[in-house]
Amino acid sequence: MSVLNLSSIHLLLLFSSLSGVDGYFGHFEMRCRFSSKDPRDIEFLLQVYGNKKLLGQYNSTTEKCTVYTQWMKNFTETACKGPAFLAERREEMKKYCSSNVPVVYEYLLDKTVEPYIRLRSVELFSTRHLAMLVCSAYNFYPKPIRVTWLRDGQEVTSNVTSTEELVNGDWTYQIHSHLEYTPTPGERITCMVEHFSLTEPKLYDWSKCVCVDLECLNEIRVLGWEGL
Repeated sequence: MSVLNLSSIHLLLLFSSLSGVDGYFGHFEMRCRFSSKDPRDIEFLLQVYGNKKLLGQYNSTTEKCTVYTQWMKNFTETACKGPAFLAERREEMKKYCSSNVPVVYEYLLDKTVEPYIRLRSVELFSTRHLAMLVCSAYNFYPKPIRVTWLRDGQEVTSNVTSTEELVNGDWTYQIHSHLEYTPTPGERITCMVEHFSLTEPKLYDWSKCVCVDLECLNEIRVLGWEGL
């Protein structure tokens, strides 16, 4: 399941205990993860958190528990085993996931908003590189999105920083990805955006065109898109 075609349903069960002035807060999360409405494609997760830290989880794909603390290891040695435990998890998956995923999936398909993309250069304060580009995606829904940089068709992973998906307050989101680089004549720098609302990835090219007396003129060439 890729980042972009994966959705989830969350069900929360909360518990808390207080000791003196220090508090302890924990919760269980049931997650139905899916990338289609096919029941065979559903993954059910039962996760246990303590003070926002993941302590352990059950995964329906492997039908096993994974623990991350000694306390959870001691607890799951008896609780996370046997046919009764697996039968309960399968029943929960059927009740919460299998019956709801088709409805939610259809809803997601009907409720998508394509991102508005802006590609621009910004002033660079570092001395390591000569230029910085920012690729911004605005007003998109749902939240999952992938913004990557390509240099002559190859993905760039170094000198890239991105914000989280930021909430606009109207159910839409925005995100900003920065690329710090040293321009090379003839190279092609591209921002690639993948999102639920798009049938295929969209490419936005930054072309460094004419250089005269060390002053470079920049233009944006967006494949299949105009409007900046």
